[in-house]
Amino acid sequence: MTRLTALNPEEATGKTKDLFNAVQAKLGVVPNMMRTMGNSPAVLEGYLNLSGALSHGKLSAKTGELLALTVSESNSCDYCVAAHTFIGGKLLKADAQVLHDARTGNSADAKTEAILQFAKTLVRKNGLVSNEDVQAIKNAGASEAEIAEIVAHVALNVLTNYFNNTANTQIDFPEVASLELQK
Repeated sequence: MTRLTALNPEEATGKTKDLFNAVQAKLGVVPNMMRTMGNSPAVLEGYLNLSGALSHGKLSAKTGELLALTVSESNSCDYCVAAHTFIGGKLLKADAQVLHDARTGNSADAKTEAILQFAKTLVRKNGLVSNEDVQAIKNAGASEAEIAEIVAHVALNVLTNYFNNTANTQIDFPEVASLELQK
């Protein structure tokens, strides 16, 4: 059972309505996470602005989705794992194995794996990474701009993970089995 209400976009007013209209125009739908974030237009707008800004960064959209899967799995966010598996597969045409591997921070590409492992380290250490952790990602070929964006992607996904775990947002994407159940 959800703990926070997903607003009906047709009944929304003011800033929330404006934001819902923008999401609807871009995606063709207002996902439940955004409908629930709409209870606070400031939260929804902040999420949309950071997400939009990162879409113009150095890291590719595919890397952003893989990062989202790594962080979401680390935070046990079923909503985000389902959403990013769907987005990664349907919109970015990522292979199912690539998406599955990202959930554990793995990739066949060495630089991508280093990025995902750094993200896992950020989550595990609550951002308190060591000089060695930063040097390892630099040694893997990540620029300082890319490292900054990895941190921002982790922060964005921690926001959505914590939000959805708190709200118990109803999953409106095809559900994905927990990795714990696949052992």
